[in-house]
Amino acid sequence: MFPQSKFSRAFLHPRYWLTWFGVGVLWLLVQLPYPVLRFLGTRTGKLARPFLKRRESIAQKNIELCFPTLSREEREKLIAENFHSLGMALLETGMAWFWPDNRVRKWFDVDGLDNLTRAQAQNRGVMVVGVHFMSLELGGRVMGLCQPMMATYRPHNNPLMEWVQTRGRMRSNKAMIGRNNLRGIVGALKKGEAVWFAPDQDYGPKGSSFAPFFAVENVATTNGTYVLSRLSGAAMLTVTMVRKSDNSGYRLYITPEMEGYPADEN
Repeated sequence: MFPQSKFSRAFLHPRYWLTWFGVGVLWLLVQLPYPVLRFLGTRTGKLARPFLKRRESIAQKNIELCFPTLSREEREKLIAENFHSLGMALLETGMAWFWPDNRVRKWFDVDGLDNLTRAQAQNRGVMVVGVHFMSLELGGRVMGLCQPMMATYRPHNNPLMEWVQTRGRMRSNKAMIGRNNLRGIVGALKKGEAVWFAPDQDYGPKGSSFAPFFAVENVATTNGTYVLSRLSGAAMLTVTMVRKSDNSGYRLYITPEMEGYPADEN
């Protein structure tokens, strides 16, 4: 039902050597102590900023729209922090894919695991809605260590990277489900599985609803969460992974089950 990427001898072809090199460098980097990774991550993000002008422009526009009362200095501070987070996210991806379980457990705390336990005790599926922060990849690994589940994802265009990311994500998850596999997602939920889902992508007017977001009156957001909830009858809760401000690791927040969702259409 959920075909997984398998290693192929074709991955040894020279056209994949650059990918292998990048993966190898990432593996080597994440063997370093976590405090060193925090330092390298923020510095990498800072150094990458001059080469990522489009991302910088998007960040500037989003902050300008959402927080119009901030001064230029305050906006610049947020943009700089965003790039620090971007650099750290690259290393956190390697941590999620390559760290052993005991090392991951050392650096995170969980708040609200009992909320997931109560939701699963109802003998129905649970939609675990992940907030799409930059620590998302590591958050999925941590969530899987707390409670192995299925997870939706976007298949990678590079077959070798598809194998690498699937292998890394399967370290703590039961199965990976392509985000367009609606039948598979709904079927898993109806069988009582917990399925991780990240809904906060803007796919344009088609299949979207518009809602207020900070200072912006109408922002497009996908209807996927609503559709999955209606079709599956699953419980739903949200999870958020944040970096601790004292650089001592991470905290995973699991909220109580959402009540009254989805509401009937008017």
